[in-house]
Amino acid sequence: MLKTPVKSTNNMRIDLDRIWVTLRQTLLSIAPEEATCKTRGFQVKNNLIAQRLEKIGYTFLDGYHAAIGTTDNQPLIAHLHTIENEWQGFAYEGAAMGLKLLESLSLGYSQRLQNFLMGAGFPHIYMSYVGIGWALARLPGGVSRYLSKLRQSANYPDPLLGWLAIDGYGFHQGYFYAQKFIEQQVIPKDLSGYAFNVFDQGLGRSLWFVKGADIEEISRTIEAFPTPRQADLWSGIGLAATYAGGVNRDEMLSLKARGQAYLPEIAQGAAFAAKTRIRAGNLTEPTEMACQVLGGMSAPEASKITDLALEGIGSDYHLWRQRIQAYFVQEGVKP
Repeated sequence: MLKTPVKSTNNMRIDLDRIWVTLRQTLLSIAPEEATCKTRGFQVKNNLIAQRLEKIGYTFLDGYHAAIGTTDNQPLIAHLHTIENEWQGFAYEGAAMGLKLLESLSLGYSQRLQNFLMGAGFPHIYMSYVGIGWALARLPGGVSRYLSKLRQSANYPDPLLGWLAIDGYGFHQGYFYAQKFIEQQVIPKDLSGYAFNVFDQGLGRSLWFVKGADIEEISRTIEAFPTPRQADLWSGIGLAATYAGGVNRDEMLSLKARGQAYLPEIAQGAAFAAKTRIRAGNLTEPTEMACQVLGGMSAPEASKITDLALEGIGSDYHLWRQRIQAYFVQEGVKP
């Protein structure tokens, strides 16, 4: 009498893992075309800029798909380490989005995101929190629940940098829904208080992509917003121009001239970008150049200002930004 072969426990576990991965990929995959300027309708006049912005998008999606396509962090991290240093932060951003979605939808081990943030993702913590914001934008009630935990729980991992997820939320809405949030200037109903300001910093970052790093078009777009929103939008532009780059020194000087009424905010954004890259060990020449132009100092000096401004602020993200901006007001950023 023939006996039916019995699969080993290990083989059954492998099969189950494959099923979970297939399910996640089916539900959560994002087509590469979603990162193209043509699909997004971005106004890009320069082909080199278009290629750079699209590479950023592709790298983000690479990290994202690596996260949802693995069952634990070890192969994910191994893959992230294969990405060229300059672009690695974008991949970590995407990976954090993927891990947050898995955690929230109960499609992966709940500790993966936390272990990622406290482990390999720790040097990239700024970009990782921004990536979490992308996930919040795609989860029902995600932003409201997140803000409640961020404000009320003393045990929330790094509640100060946790505000960067709201920045990521703002970027996502501008990147994918430019007509609504940029052209129509819709204000999200799920935000209140200072979260609006952080959202606008992220929305400002998205303008760097949506307007194809076109300084004149970016300036005209910001000027169309109500005056109280413009400072945070310019802060986001300073951050994106410094971190993502793509323009030469003359164009960066033009950005500085166009935003001269908001130079402290622009310089604060540039300082954030410098800190983000230096902490992750991927400082680039474009970031160094942008800091010199927009902040009047080197990237390491700008990064140090963000550290000095941390003293005694706890989780007060508003105060942190204020202190950095106040430094540039006091020292003066030459137009």
